[in-house]
Amino acid sequence: MAFTVAVLVGVSVGAGVWWFLRGTSIGSRTPADPAPALTAPSTPPRSPSPSASPASEYRRLQDPVGYSVDIPRGWTRSEKQGRSAPVVVYDAPSDGRRLQVFRIAEDTPAQSLALAENDPGYGFARQPGYQVLDRARGTTWAELVYRYDDADLGARRVVDHRFQAADGTLYAIRAAGPASLPPTLLREPLTRALTSFCPADTECR
Repeated sequence: MAFTVAVLVGVSVGAGVWWFLRGTSIGSRTPADPAPALTAPSTPPRSPSPSASPASEYRRLQDPVGYSVDIPRGWTRSEKQGRSAPVVVYDAPSDGRRLQVFRIAEDTPAQSLALAENDPGYGFARQPGYQVLDRARGTTWAELVYRYDDADLGARRVVDHRFQAADGTLYAIRAAGPASLPPTLLREPLTRALTSFCPADTECR
């Protein structure tokens, strides 16, 4: 399978979703951030069948938005409606990590990510302390790792991964957390989410 993901209130669907959720928190803050050691794999992992049994520390969710995904046990779910697409947020209650999942409207993952980063009106490159830590892309996916300074939460790392799902739909999954956390703690839930992600009524392998 391949991968997808752009966040809140803008002009286009992807742009609108990015502007709406531009922070680490839903609605009012700027995007979250990642670290240098967080390098995307040369080829994106394929999604297992939804029937596959998740590891004991994860649970498989059949999200009402229209997909199944493995999320760490104990993480809480919330949802906000962007201008054209819902943004689902899964939060770790103890350490400030977060996953954001939403559909994107641009033609390709790379185009969506470039718009989210560089748009002069809402691009997250405008965030205080913004620094690119890594970039990677493939035929059906694109990823950006960066850090920025959140006014309320302090230094944050973000891994923004946008990809084409098994049904051809484009999605984004963004992992964010405190910049002080080990990079593996930020990457691991994202990797699990990407490899387990399956749109509803779709056979994923």
